[in-house]
Amino acid sequence: MHGDDLVARREEMVRDQIAARGIRDPAVLAAMRQVPREQFISPGLRYRAYDDSALPIEDGQTISQPYIVALMLEAATIRPGDRVLEIGAGSGYASALASLLAAQVVAVERHPGLAASASERLARLGYAKVEVHCADGSGGWPAGAPFDAILVAASGPRVPAVLCRQLGAGGRLVMPVGHSSWDQQLVRVTRRGDEAFDEETLCGVVFVPLIGAHGWPTGER
Repeated sequence: MHGDDLVARREEMVRDQIAARGIRDPAVLAAMRQVPREQFISPGLRYRAYDDSALPIEDGQTISQPYIVALMLEAATIRPGDRVLEIGAGSGYASALASLLAAQVVAVERHPGLAASASERLARLGYAKVEVHCADGSGGWPAGAPFDAILVAASGPRVPAVLCRQLGAGGRLVMPVGHSSWDQQLVRVTRRGDEAFDEETLCGVVFVPLIGAHGWPTGER
């Protein structure tokens, strides 16, 4: 598929899959138009880059459906001066998008191969505001806290308290929560005070499990 075709498919994706479903934030829509999703999947799947679906990447993980990525970014209300933490960097697509909205993005990925390839890819494509770390993302990244927004691209049994504590005042955390792969809800947590958090449910979703000390133990799901 030629470059012009991919650009046209990307514009169609934003119009038909994202804006048509109610995403209104101009900065999110502009970022979705700008970031080439085909660069974040394997060459053999690039013809499907703008499908309305998640796609497989390495290590049994997935790159999320474009609409869900846009929904999470809009729900996090990321502003130009914000510092963002992403848990579950995968191939780096959502981190690239977030970096167009924020001042800095810290991305954590537990799979060493994915972390290394995401870091290389983001640097090669010019997304210099993203730093990628290989670690147990269920515990966040305390060394970089507090964050204005936290995006978690994997589903846990609950929102880990350790992540909530890494939000700054007024910070927003967006994450899927559920006790099975077919019963998950996307939730948003907002920090209102030292120990005061509001939680609201946004919609039903399907994500890979959040594996780690503050998520699902290896092999439990």
